[in-house]
Amino acid sequence: MTALTASTANSFSAGRLPRGSAWWLLVASWLVVSAVFALLAVADPAAGFNPVGAVFFGTVLFDLLLFVLSLLVEGRRRAVDRLITSLVATAFIIALLPLVSLVWTVLQNGGARMIAPSFFTESMRNIIGPGGGGLHALVGTLEITGMAALISVPIGLLTSIYLVEYGRGALARSITFFVDVMMGIPSIVAGLFAYALFALLFQDPGIRSGFIGSIALSVLMIPVVVRSSEEILRLVPNELREASLALGVPKWLTVVKVVLPTSLAGLTTGVMLAVARVIGETAPLLIVAGFTASMNYNLFDGRMMTLPVFAYTQYANQGPDPASFLGRAWASALALIAIVMLLNLAGRVIASAFAPKTHR
Repeated sequence: MTALTASTANSFSAGRLPRGSAWWLLVASWLVVSAVFALLAVADPAAGFNPVGAVFFGTVLFDLLLFVLSLLVEGRRRAVDRLITSLVATAFIIALLPLVSLVWTVLQNGGARMIAPSFFTESMRNIIGPGGGGLHALVGTLEITGMAALISVPIGLLTSIYLVEYGRGALARSITFFVDVMMGIPSIVAGLFAYALFALLFQDPGIRSGFIGSIALSVLMIPVVVRSSEEILRLVPNELREASLALGVPKWLTVVKVVLPTSLAGLTTGVMLAVARVIGETAPLLIVAGFTASMNYNLFDGRMMTLPVFAYTQYANQGPDPASFLGRAWASALALIAIVMLLNLAGRVIASAFAPKTHR
């Protein structure tokens, strides 16, 4: 304790703040502002405690206190440097606040309902009040998204290989242009396209199935896979390709044995991001997959429920017990967020496992 006090005193006497003082000041600012918000919550229980506001105003208080303290101890030049650094950190924290607020709200409203065993073991068949679950929506989401990935990944990956390794001239430029156009297509347009295509093929205006939903999602997913895979493949050093070709290896074998294994980690991450992009789509699935309260394991026949559509229908069509419907809507939203998080974690694990190993 004596040594710590002496070190702190020496830091102040040398005209600089002690090491780690900025972090301690940040924590202290958060605690002070949180205490103020807690007192306000006690005075007005209906308002409740606002953690996002506490973090935001605590960070702003930290910026001001750090600047003033550094100005008194270290001088104007060092104080301005610390202020700019803290403002950059503040901008990062502010950017995270919407995500933190979203996760907090969904956990608060849907956590208790999602951890109930019935949510993952029951459907909504014959349920008009409390009870029921989202098993039918979970199965539909996994099947439709899985089929969309099965369609999109080979097409997108082969397209990106062509653009990077073989594409030259007007055809490559046309493909790039149309991929850029597809990146901006609204999701509802993809749903209308899939519906119109199958309605014309089968001459059935009332056709609905999970497979048509997979087609609609693949229209949205393919350009994302193409763009991400193209950028990853371009990062592979040309020296690797030239060394393989110099040994007499054919072009296609160079792509298969050299280019793809080298970029496998990045390609996996890109695919996971594309899946996360489409798994929460609601508008196209409302049109082509419809919604149902019963289980449907057949992707090619009948209506199929998905988690985003389930959340929408439970919120929009509240029955005699609104709390039950809202609880299921929040729980399905939380389940969707959990699936996206698990997909991203799996992508990171796969990327780290297949990343090129350097022995330096």
